[in-house]
Amino acid sequence: MLGRDEDHAAALERAHRGHLEAGEMLRAVRCAFWVGINLALRGEMAPAVGWFGRAQRLMEHEEQESVEEGYLLVPLMVRQLATEDTAAACDTAAKAAEIGERFGDADLLALAVYHQGHALIRLDRAEEGLGLMSEAMVAVVAGELSPIVTGLIYCSVLDGCQEAHALRHAREWTAALTRWCKEQPDMVAFTGKCLIHRAEIMQLDGAWNDALVEARRAHKRLAPGNNQSADAEAFYLQGEVLRLQGEFVAAEEAYRTASQWGWDPQPGMALLRLAQGDRDSSAAMIRRVVGETTSRPRRTALLPAHVDIMLAEGDAAEARRACRELAEISTDRENPVLVAIAAQARGAVELADANAQAALMTLRNAEQIWHELAVPYQEARVRVLVGQACRALGDADTATLEFDVARAIFEELGAKPDVARVASLTGHEKSPGAHGLTARELQVLRMVATGKSNREISAALVISEHTVARHIQNIFAKLRVSSRTAAGAFAFEHDLV
Repeated sequence: MLGRDEDHAAALERAHRGHLEAGEMLRAVRCAFWVGINLALRGEMAPAVGWFGRAQRLMEHEEQESVEEGYLLVPLMVRQLATEDTAAACDTAAKAAEIGERFGDADLLALAVYHQGHALIRLDRAEEGLGLMSEAMVAVVAGELSPIVTGLIYCSVLDGCQEAHALRHAREWTAALTRWCKEQPDMVAFTGKCLIHRAEIMQLDGAWNDALVEARRAHKRLAPGNNQSADAEAFYLQGEVLRLQGEFVAAEEAYRTASQWGWDPQPGMALLRLAQGDRDSSAAMIRRVVGETTSRPRRTALLPAHVDIMLAEGDAAEARRACRELAEISTDRENPVLVAIAAQARGAVELADANAQAALMTLRNAEQIWHELAVPYQEARVRVLVGQACRALGDADTATLEFDVARAIFEELGAKPDVARVASLTGHEKSPGAHGLTARELQVLRMVATGKSNREISAALVISEHTVARHIQNIFAKLRVSSRTAAGAFAFEHDLV
């Protein structure tokens, strides 16, 4: 837990040998299992398989039933999940859970229940799967498990939530993991992975700069432990945020580092090429990775980008195929995030097919879901599409309202490429007479001028009071005033209200 992996492995190996010499075979098996787990977590799979094999061979000489039999099912169920033998993994996990329950071993029971839940998610039984994951987390939060298993379950459940697009679960369990890590400031193990999950949630919540900070902290935590897979994920996350902010050179460097350390930088790299105007490279990348990917969770992550890139490329037929697959996935799983993703893709395709009325109905559904889930970037992207649909139907006023709201969200997030895109759609860079204020700052200034408090502005715009205060500071600086009264007077004098 202190990050001294080499000392940990050496101690386990000494214990294994000591138990063998003393004839304590089951204890030797338990040590061999944990040596294998330790190696697997570090990505050293060949020696890990060797230690699991040794543990299995020792078990073959034992006639009595034991809980160690259940522990040796763990690497099997992990391998079955990795090779997409999902039904078998579900059965193996159920067997391990039964052994853990029979012998009263909370660690084994929690590990098995989590893996059974993960398998059920992949079998499109997400509600059952998330229920089992939550059951495993009950044992974690109650402090019933050993420290290492606690960390493993925390990180594994969050990975499962991400795969299932269970955003609300992910937010709740990420907060719990953060509290656990803070309670143990000397702990090194699992803290890097915790920071990655925090960065993912921050990105979705719109706190992009904070997400960058957490991803960089994750790298510093992970680098000494030689966990290249998780470290590569931290770099990919950095690339995603930097791309959305328009920092294309830094984003590409982050994607390349992630790739060098074994993380496929797609669809981020393809979307980066699209943002840079290189449509041919972008299309080639996304077609290649979608064509070679069979895993359904991975395809689900790739298909939204596939739709966007194919529409930009002008290949409406391929965009429609990707859109249909997303629709099938969302129908199977009945998950609000997946429904919103599919509706957003369908609306974009319908808009490209000049079917603005159908697109508008579809996009309004996506917009509502993203708003309820508090995912501002996706909500703003949908609002841009809604604005285009309204304009195509001749409703210029509503189109302007949608574009203005989208632009304000993009500006608050720091999404420079999207701000520029909205400006190109509306035909102007800044609102006339805005005196350098962003669209969001203008909204805040108008409310200040009418005497509203920070709390009232926060409630009206659905942003935090801290964000309101920051906007007001920016307004004071840009208008060169030092009080709310002066800012309000400026607004009235220059017809900004």
